[in-house]
Amino acid sequence: MKDLLDDIYANIGLSPERGGVATYIPELAKIDPHQFGMCVAAADGEVYTAGDAEVPFSIQSVSKVFALALALGKVGDQLWRRVGREPSGLSFNSLLLLEREDGIPRNPFINAGALIATDIYLAGSRPKEALGQLLRFVRAASDDEDIHINEMVARSEIATGHRNVALAHYLASFGNLHSGVDEVYGTYCHQCAIEMSCRQLALAGRFLIDTDDTPKLVSRERRRRIAALMMTCGHYDGSGDFAFRVGLPGKSGVGGGILAIAPGKASVAVWSPGLNRYGNSKLGTEAMEMFARKTGWSVFG
Repeated sequence: MKDLLDDIYANIGLSPERGGVATYIPELAKIDPHQFGMCVAAADGEVYTAGDAEVPFSIQSVSKVFALALALGKVGDQLWRRVGREPSGLSFNSLLLLEREDGIPRNPFINAGALIATDIYLAGSRPKEALGQLLRFVRAASDDEDIHINEMVARSEIATGHRNVALAHYLASFGNLHSGVDEVYGTYCHQCAIEMSCRQLALAGRFLIDTDDTPKLVSRERRRRIAALMMTCGHYDGSGDFAFRVGLPGKSGVGGGILAIAPGKASVAVWSPGLNRYGNSKLGTEAMEMFARKTGWSVFG
């Protein structure tokens, strides 16, 4: 496995065609795009790394996996009354379907749906308390207390995320946001500003592997449901392409991270800040494609 990751790093991680960083978030625009890390946390406890796997980065929308798990833990299947389970076919921050579908987001991984998940785990708590719950979940999943929120990234997102504010107001206008817009939006931005390295993220993803030796933070049924949504919706309007090329459930973030799950085998994290046209890591996607091809791991057999 170590040789495979080194081969991926040599063939893909050093490619000159790296995509572009997320310039619409000022703090992310400063990130050096010439970084690449990858980590495999295997079901047997072994951990393999390559490249910049120890460098912390903003996980952004990868955090939606943990937020969804936390929201399901609070309200269970009642969550599906407020958010759907279908791919949107549109960009992650699109407003279009909210108007057409009466304020019910298509899935919990587009931004509108993620705001619902945030609203759910925020309910009855102050934002700091809710974020503390989320951090405790992530730290327990990774068995690592050294995971924190980057306040500068959070403030950068709060100051510039006008479309996400619009999404929150849209949800509120349909009665599908129960806490205040500012509270939900601020909590969501801080959630996205969680910083993790590839090693930490791969270890945190083990709770979805579904083996006897991995963290049991959610039920098996919920692990399967979260993985299904990662497969169908985890890469926004590029989800079909990722499923076709990689064949594993995955969740991307505009910080350049991807968390992928090989059920029963491993949790895989890859990071390269340059994005493709869907807002997913360009080299990260290519690395996962090569990884899946070389290992033969796929949910499709």
